[in-house]
Amino acid sequence: MDEDAVTYAQAGVDTAEGARAVEAIKGVVHDTYRPEVVGDIGGFGGLFSIAAAKDMDDPLLVSGTDGVGTKLKVAQMAGKHDTVGIDLVAMCANDILATGAEPLFFLDYVAIGKLKAENVAEIVAGIGEGCKQAGCALIGGEMAEHPGVMDPDDYDLSGFCVGVVDRSKMLDPASVREGDVLIGLASSGLHSNGYSLARKVCVEGKTHYELRIEREELGGRSLQDALLEPTRIYVKPVRAVLEACEGAVHALAHITGGGISENLDRALPKSCAAEVDLGTWPVPAIASFVCDAAHLDEAEALKTFNMGLGMVLIVDAARADEVEAALTQAGETTYRVGRIVAGEGEVRYANDGKLYGFGAEA
Repeated sequence: MDEDAVTYAQAGVDTAEGARAVEAIKGVVHDTYRPEVVGDIGGFGGLFSIAAAKDMDDPLLVSGTDGVGTKLKVAQMAGKHDTVGIDLVAMCANDILATGAEPLFFLDYVAIGKLKAENVAEIVAGIGEGCKQAGCALIGGEMAEHPGVMDPDDYDLSGFCVGVVDRSKMLDPASVREGDVLIGLASSGLHSNGYSLARKVCVEGKTHYELRIEREELGGRSLQDALLEPTRIYVKPVRAVLEACEGAVHALAHITGGGISENLDRALPKSCAAEVDLGTWPVPAIASFVCDAAHLDEAEALKTFNMGLGMVLIVDAARADEVEAALTQAGETTYRVGRIVAGEGEVRYANDGKLYGFGAEA
């Protein structure tokens, strides 16, 4: 080799470490496989049989893509990389669930400053766990080293999920009608939204020790652990209910960035409004903690964080008891949080000032 030659490794990209990382994640990937997966990782494209749609009259493919956002900064500060992969899958799988679709397969993209096989294995272990919770197969992905563009310990994640739903069973705002009931499912915390604000008021300027202190106001948890609690994946319980109570659920809203105010309206037709009763569900301690630290009023909190509701089902009022019973059977705790009324596609709130009043006497 010419003495002036510069190798790829000298430029900062370690292909050998990349190969080691791929080898380290093979077991995790295989654990997510469904019968429809064809071949193995390492090819130029992931292969998946469409046999899952063979009994559908008019199958529709549903796709979703998302990332984890600045929650990754908390994970990097904590040196804890095994849960953000769950967040990644959740953000995509819960989105396509909102159409009634069954998630089929998932692909990930990991961009990293300096590739370390052990860290990548931790991240992908979380992605694998998320895929198992969602029932979808991890059939491919990409690990890209970005020396000179990202700091060595920095990384970013994005994902892509594909599912399928029979057109006749698709959930659609057009099915929502006045009188329907809103049934809320609890979040596990902030999920993966609002972290730029949460970090600004709760993390910046804090030492590692302060972030690890167990806090009474967080139920004995540390701020670090509460912020890194992974996003809940609702696929299996909600899919079970859609099958057991066919036609009872008219629409779903996945409560993500923009909170209840800017996500529930996405599941509404232009002729209806959602009237949400504040104080009818518990607000997670971490949400109260962050909102207090940021001095947010109710309106701002409700359009920034999920405030304890990760998914809202819009249900035929005559079958609400049936749906709640099926959700309970699937392991969910449910909250009746409001109703559908005449309107113009907006979200309204009743009981102003009672957001944090769950369980309080009237």
